[in-house]
Amino acid sequence: MTKGLFVVDFDGTFLRDDKTVAAIDRDALAGLQQMGVITAIATGRSLYSFQKIIAELKFDGLRKKLPVDYVIFSTGASIMDFPACTILKKYSLSAEDVITISAVLDRCKLDYMIHRSVPDTKHFIYRYSSGSNSDFQTRLDLYREFATVLTREKLANFGKATQLLCIVDGKQGEEVTDQLSTLFSNYSVIKATSPLDKRSIWVEIFAREVSKSSAAEWLSERVGVMQSKAGAVGNDYNDEDLLDWAGRGYLVANGPVSLRSRHTVVSSNNDGGVAEAVCQWLSESVL
Repeated sequence: MTKGLFVVDFDGTFLRDDKTVAAIDRDALAGLQQMGVITAIATGRSLYSFQKIIAELKFDGLRKKLPVDYVIFSTGASIMDFPACTILKKYSLSAEDVITISAVLDRCKLDYMIHRSVPDTKHFIYRYSSGSNSDFQTRLDLYREFATVLTREKLANFGKATQLLCIVDGKQGEEVTDQLSTLFSNYSVIKATSPLDKRSIWVEIFAREVSKSSAAEWLSERVGVMQSKAGAVGNDYNDEDLLDWAGRGYLVANGPVSLRSRHTVVSSNNDGGVAEAVCQWLSESVL
């Protein structure tokens, strides 16, 4: 019988800064599974990026099975079971949406990427208007083999997209997020700290149904778990709605200061924060 649902963010929460996972955190999720609790990862990574790092993942130097039942990826744009990796749900922006949003981003003179719909999200076209954006350049170099310069023809023939991703300087992050949230009130606009330089802000535009909390709610209904019996732990702005949604939400100590007053703070991603969150959740929850 399913007793509960526990959702864990990946980068900066489950994943340590050295790109490994602490055995204590892995064992905490495995323990939940043994108790009949459904476990899930909710990540901003694409399917390709997630599968790539999982293939290389070690738990304190040891290769072990990742103890999760589901993965929410691309910030909630898609959900799959695990380890079968069967896609259960996905959302996309229409071809018309893509063209409309792109035109607005061009008027705002923003640097952005347009990612193809799931499961081909790794492929993208891009507009690098500023020519001077170090985090944008880093990401472009990282996925150069999948990147194509945006042209009028490429845009017209692009079709559906998972998301449009704008990368801005950290000091502009809040202003740009607010601006785009107003301009794109019919879409989901989500802010996240860059996992690359840890300073820049990524502003992602999705179909309006997309968020980690919406995906978690869909998953809870699928497995028959009430919201009050759901726990979640995260580390960044794009986890905020998930932590608000869960019956109990936890923020690792390396998360933004502005979020700490709203959620229970546990140890950092480098110091067993997930395991601590699991322990607190079990002591506070009625399963």
